[in-house]
Amino acid sequence: MSKIEKFVESITPRDEDFARWYTDICLGAELCSYSNVRGCIILRPYGYAIWELITAELDRRFKDTGHENVMMPLFIPESMLQKEKDHVEGFAPEVAWVTHGGDERLTERLCVRPTSEVLFCDHFADIIQSWRDLPKLYNQWVSVVRWEKTTRPFLRTREFFWQEGHTAHATEEDAMEETLLMLDVYEEFYREALAIPVLRGLKSESEKFAGAVKTYTVEAMMHDGKALQSGTSHYLGDGFAKAFNIQYTDKDNQLRHIHQTSWGVSSRSIGGLIMVHGDDEGLVLPPAVAPIQVVIIPIATHKEGVLEEAMKLKDSLKAAGLRVFLDDSDRMPGWKFSEYEMKGVPIRLEIGPRDIANNQCVAMSRDNREKTIVPLEDVAKEIPVLLEALHARMLGRAETFMKERIYDVDNLEDFVKTMEENPGFIRAAWCGSADCEAKIKELTTATSRCLEEDGDTDGSVCVVCGERAQHSVFWGKAY
Repeated sequence: MSKIEKFVESITPRDEDFARWYTDICLGAELCSYSNVRGCIILRPYGYAIWELITAELDRRFKDTGHENVMMPLFIPESMLQKEKDHVEGFAPEVAWVTHGGDERLTERLCVRPTSEVLFCDHFADIIQSWRDLPKLYNQWVSVVRWEKTTRPFLRTREFFWQEGHTAHATEEDAMEETLLMLDVYEEFYREALAIPVLRGLKSESEKFAGAVKTYTVEAMMHDGKALQSGTSHYLGDGFAKAFNIQYTDKDNQLRHIHQTSWGVSSRSIGGLIMVHGDDEGLVLPPAVAPIQVVIIPIATHKEGVLEEAMKLKDSLKAAGLRVFLDDSDRMPGWKFSEYEMKGVPIRLEIGPRDIANNQCVAMSRDNREKTIVPLEDVAKEIPVLLEALHARMLGRAETFMKERIYDVDNLEDFVKTMEENPGFIRAAWCGSADCEAKIKELTTATSRCLEEDGDTDGSVCVVCGERAQHSVFWGKAY
C-alpha cells in the first residue's frame, strides 16, 4: 500500500492548512458533527466521552477543595441582568433573548444564560445572613449561550459546555485566596490530565472579565503559535454584592458585604487537546482523558486461540483499572490501525499466532509509534508504565514547543516583525497604558495574554512608548 492510500479517509496536513486540518480531525475522529442550528455542534459519543472524562478530572479536584455542585436556571430576567452595569455591558452583544412563551409575548425578556453571576447573587442574597453562612463554595456543570458571529467546533460555538464556579466569602483576603487556589487547580489539571503546559497570570484591565476586579488566566500555546485562553479565575470584589444587597452580620455584629469569585473551564479544552497534541494522522490523546486507553487488535482472528488470548488481555487490563476495547470485528488490521490512530488511542496492543507462540504481545504508543514487546504475564504491570511514559513525553514536547516560541522583544519595530514572522508569544515590557496596549492590537492584532508572574521590569521601558515599564507581559494572537 502506498503512503497516499489509506484505509481511513486522509486529513489535510497540519502544516499545509491548519484550520482545515483541525476541522478534519473534529469530523474524522467523530468528535462532533455540524447541526442544523447555526453556530451549534452535535457532540458525538466519542467527543462527549472525552468531555465526560474532563469533567470527572475537574470535578474531583473541585470536591477535594471543598466545593459543592448546584444547578441554576437557564433563564435570567432582564431586570436582574441589568443590576451590575459593567457586567451587562460586557455581555450585551452576545446575549440571546427569549421574548415569547408559546404565543404570548413576555412582559419581561429573558436572557438565555451566557454566565450565571447574577443568578448566584440573587440566590446568595436569600441564603446568606451571618458570618456562619460563609464561605459558600459552589460550582455548576451547564451549557451556556453566547451569540458568536464566527464559529468553529469547540473553540467558538453559540452553545458550549463548561463549569462555572461561584463562591462567596467574608473578606477580600479569603476571596483572593480562593481565586488563586482555583488558578492552581486549573494549571494542575492542564498539566496532569491534558499534558498541556500553560502560562498563568493576571489579565490587563482591558482584557479582564466584565464586572471583575481582577481576572487571572491560564493560557496555552497551540501548534500554530496562537494562544488559547484555557481557563479564567475572577476576583469579583464586593461590586455584585452591593448591586444585589448581599450582606452578612460579622462576628462583631456589623453588617458587611460579601466578596465573590467566579471561575470556569469550557469544552474549548477539547479544541486545545487537538491543536496541541494532534498530528497528521489524527488525535493524540493523553491517557487521563482517552475514552479508550488501550485498544487490542487481534491478528489472524481465524487462527485458533487468537481471540481467546485477546480476551484474556482485555480482562487483565480491565482488572487493572484501564479503559480497554477489543476490536474483534472482521475488518482488516490495517484499517483498524488507522482508525484508532485517528481517534488518538494512547496504546495499541497487537496479538497474533506468532506472538502467542512467543508468549508476548506488541504494544505501540500513539505519540511516537514506538513498539514494545511485552510478555503476556506482564501486561497488567507494563501497560500502565507505558501510559505514564506517554503522558510525560507529550507534556515534555509541549513544554519544549512553547518555550522555544516565546520571544523577548524590547522595541516596537521588532515586536511587529516578530509577531508577523515567528508565530508564538512575545514577552515584552509595558507601561500599563491602555493606549499602548491598543496600539499593539492595532498594529499586529495581538493582545496581552497575561502579566508575567514575578516578571522583572527593573530598568525596562515600555515596548511601545519607551516610558518606564510597570509590567512584563506575554502577548499573542488568540483564538
